[in-house]
Amino acid sequence: MNWKIIKLLAALAVLSSCSQNQSQKSDNPSINKDTSIMKNTQKESTTAVDNSNKSILARGCDPTMSLQFSKVVPPLIGNATYVPTTDDTDFIKKLESRKWSVIFFAPGACRYSAAAHQIPGGNYDTAGWTLNQYKELIYKLQGTEVQIVESLNEQRVVSMLNEALDIARETN
Repeated sequence: MNWKIIKLLAALAVLSSCSQNQSQKSDNPSINKDTSIMKNTQKESTTAVDNSNKSILARGCDPTMSLQFSKVVPPLIGNATYVPTTDDTDFIKKLESRKWSVIFFAPGACRYSAAAHQIPGGNYDTAGWTLNQYKELIYKLQGTEVQIVESLNEQRVVSMLNEALDIARETN
């Protein structure tokens, strides 16, 4: 078996094993976090979608997981450009640098926010922020047409990213 496939399967197994059966309501009406896992799972895995003209800026809190996820996820989301960040200085710099199709908050970052704790990698300017303050900044810099994806559940991330990319603006 090809080592790339083995690494992909291992990374997906890690993501699945970390899952918590929680859900979160979204302030973005275009992405409903309360729905069950997409019914089109088979369609996702068998239909080739080209999202190479779209981009995702991710804000996570674990550098190792962020890097690993950035290597595994692009083929699963139609080869959209996926840029991980794990601190606010880098995240805000990239947020200001260009337009993005999707802004993604990784499950770990969402858990910190849900517990009313600062997301690791925060800075002086973002001390005490929850996802609501991040969203305000994102909409200010990116406009309201940007898609925001957030989830506490690792198992739903790929399908939620695909759902957001389906309706997201082109940025590449």
